[in-house]
Amino acid sequence: MLSLGDRIALELQRGALQQVFVRGKQGYVILTSIGQEAVLTVLARERAKLGLVFLDISRAAEDLASLL
Repeated sequence: MLSLGDRIALELQRGALQQVFVRGKQGYVILTSIGQEAVLTVLARERAKLGLVFLDISRAAEDLASLL
């Protein structure tokens, strides 16, 4: 998914890919790049408050990036 998202982002001149967001009937899958070697994958329920989810993802990604 990330490689496809990366190609799309580059083709549409949107810069380097940061996240892939997938919405399904039972919730969400959010993939976030952490450097060149790691991906943070988050599953969220359908009723999740996405603003808070994205805030937590951003903070976690920064923390994880500092460890790598």
